Amino acid sequence: MSKITDPDQPTPWYMGFEEYERISEPHKKEKSFAWTTAIGLQAVDGLTPSKYLLETARRNIEGQISIQEANRIIEEYYQSEQGREAEKNGRTEEADKVSARIAEILNDGTFTFKPTTLQNIHERLFKGIYTFAGKVRDYNITKKEWVLDGDTVYYSDFREIKESLKYDFENEASFSYADSSDADFVNHFAKFISGIWQVHAFGEGNTRTTAVFAIKYLRFLGRDKVNNEPFAENSWYFRNALVRANYNSSSKGINGEPSFLIKFFRNLLLNEKNELKNRYMHIYWKGGQNPTVNPTVNPTVNKLDSQIIEEMKKNPRITYSELAKITGKNRDTIAVHIKKMTEAGIVKRIGPDKGGHWEVL
Repeated sequence: MSKITDPDQPTPWYMGFEEYERISEPHKKEKSFAWTTAIGLQAVDGLTPSKYLLETARRNIEGQISIQEANRIIEEYYQSEQGREAEKNGRTEEADKVSARIAEILNDGTFTFKPTTLQNIHERLFKGIYTFAGKVRDYNITKKEWVLDGDTVYYSDFREIKESLKYDFENEASFSYADSSDADFVNHFAKFISGIWQVHAFGEGNTRTTAVFAIKYLRFLGRDKVNNEPFAENSWYFRNALVRANYNSSSKGINGEPSFLIKFFRNLLLNEKNELKNRYMHIYWKGGQNPTVNPTVNPTVNKLDSQIIEEMKKNPRITYSELAKITGKNRDTIAVHIKKMTEAGIVKRIGPDKGGHWEVL
């Protein structure tokens, strides 16, 4: 796995979880897969789990505590004064609790192929976090996307969500994966996951719910030995690929483009090494040139991102620690936001971690 590093003191976000990929104990590998995926998926919404969560995850991987105990420990942590103080740094509580819950879901062997499974996953992930956990949205939504230069995907009308999901699931049930080639398997699976994501059954947490469902469904289909890196390290790419697969604009001459999502799933299922770069998905990407980025229309280039960019302009040699001090965030949060902007072609690191500088593109 690649590492998110700090120019002052390089520290991988997963705190050495890669060691479990080299050992021969299957149960530790499986737990490590669940945790790295769960933690990586938080980047979809720009969230960073705490070091306390990472330490708890390691205890579970090592067999010191069960996954149920890990979840209980995290729940109790945020009832303590220390946990309430940690939450002041942002949506840390959500990141920690949802990470632990994803790990638990990925560790159990249950799955039912029907639309209500999506609702059940959403409820388990966000109970006590969102008041609408497990409830299908009852309002229409739009979301301005950087990858679409501020435009939005058209999601299902809230009055048609249940019928749309029913239709997608019935069509999927009629397809025979057993008789398909690897290429057909990937293409069809990507189309199905893209479709249920576009329905966007939930107001928030839709992508994380879809990702967990996709992993569980793959196991149900017998594809339980997959490369976990795409979900663990490229969850924001996963979301942008879903956006591009579902975006159509006749005025701009743009049709839905599934190839980015197919590359993601080919890496996941076939262990290919397709390059997964967010900037390539921008609708005005010309190749060799970076698209114009307008932070005012980009929910992923948020207030913190803009603040980081301004500080880099003032001092190109600014460190992660200095940015953390200025913004009031922790260094792990700064690292995640910089990684996201680097992949999007918004900022670039020139030279080594120590002695190099930042360039705002």
